Amino acid sequence: MRSFLAALPLALSLLPASVAEASDKPKQLVMISFDGAGDNALWQRSRDFAKRANARFTYFLSCSLVIERTRAKSYQGPHQKPGRSNIGFAKDAEEARVRLGHVWQAHLEGHDIASHTCGHFDGKDWSAADWAQEFSNFSNTLAGAWKDVGAANEEPEGWRDFIRSSIQGFRAPYLSVSPALAEAETKAGFRYDASLVTKGPLMPSEKNGVMRFGLPLIPEGPSQRPIIAMDYNLFIRHSGGINDLSRSAEFEDRAYSAFRAAFDKQYKGERIPLQIGLHFVEMNGGAYWRAMERLAEEVCGMEDVSCVTYSQAIDAIRERKRTGEASGL
Repeated sequence: MRSFLAALPLALSLLPASVAEASDKPKQLVMISFDGAGDNALWQRSRDFAKRANARFTYFLSCSLVIERTRAKSYQGPHQKPGRSNIGFAKDAEEARVRLGHVWQAHLEGHDIASHTCGHFDGKDWSAADWAQEFSNFSNTLAGAWKDVGAANEEPEGWRDFIRSSIQGFRAPYLSVSPALAEAETKAGFRYDASLVTKGPLMPSEKNGVMRFGLPLIPEGPSQRPIIAMDYNLFIRHSGGINDLSRSAEFEDRAYSAFRAAFDKQYKGERIPLQIGLHFVEMNGGAYWRAMERLAEEVCGMEDVSCVTYSQAIDAIRERKRTGEASGL
């Protein structure tokens, strides 16, 4: 045993630097999220992919998508007429019922279901009362959703407890917030907000029990200009917001290269969590979904990488902070 211990420093010194250093670093966290969470085919695709890739996702759900169109006027957003939503409603009760099933199954599979409000309105001028109204709309709509689509007998046991206690995060539509949002989130009991944009990956800040995450600006394209790590922003840059299927593979490669470079920089460096945002829309022929899937397939199974939900990230980040404080770092 003594000879083994004496030889250990030499053995470690012969390891590649990246391997030797990895054991001293926290795990690299990757958070992949989806805004809107509408299309049922993409619900299925994302859930199936997560199982293959050893990933957990965060779904920021817009609750108007579980209201069938004929019942649209049952919803009224702040300062809006009843029945208005910027992203529409479920076309019928069956579509809404299938979507509710995906929400429940995703929850059981360890994914985060979080709030993206209901009608996807810009809240930059909202008061705390306006935000509170929309948070209540979200909770009440989901709590009664199975009954409202005529499937009360299919409501899973524990559904209402899930709505009450397990939806712990929020992202503002358009990433647009008002000064009153923080107060409303604290009163609503949210654990995290993911509405910020940061100049590159940054550790989140925490105030009044709410951890605040920001989608990072990452270098992209031939000129390496910074862009928000989100599919919509890439879509606007690459094709002006107009689908160009003839260049789908090119756009996929550009997005993948940007995602992979941002990951590699953190993995080899400070291990700041990396966040990537998408929507339930296959922009430019699905280029950005495929780019995300390529990255996740490559990195989520690595021993010192965890592709996690925002809720899981909070626990890991708090533990990292405690460990750092205890060691005097």
